[in-house]
Amino acid sequence: MHEWALADAVITTTLKVAENEGLKEISEIIVKIGELQTIDTEIFNFALKEVMQPQKKLLENAKIKIKSEKAILKCKVCKHEWLFKNAVKNLSEDETESLHFIPETAHVYLRCPKCNSPDFEIIQGRGIWIDSISGER
Repeated sequence: MHEWALADAVITTTLKVAENEGLKEISEIIVKIGELQTIDTEIFNFALKEVMQPQKKLLENAKIKIKSEKAILKCKVCKHEWLFKNAVKNLSEDETESLHFIPETAHVYLRCPKCNSPDFEIIQGRGIWIDSISGER
């Protein structure tokens, strides 16, 4: 359900940027989602469209592009790097659900596949952000 909160945050931020930049119409919003965020993009897309409705005039022709960023993890002990998508295959449904709501729990469930250390950093693929907003003044 945090997809709805994230969608609301994206649209609220977009509207604030449009106001600050003097945009009369928004034509495109590019949103990037880190793989570790484990967002359900179908729900997120639906939520974005619903949240946009009250702002119909400004966002009437806006296209939203959602791009995913792969999550890469790096072991602090042996410096091995690996992809989150390979590690998540071995998790249970409950563990995956925990990551969905609190990505920081990755440190509880994941280990370096090379040395088995839980001490790793997330190099990329975390969070959600607005990459760009385009429009007419």
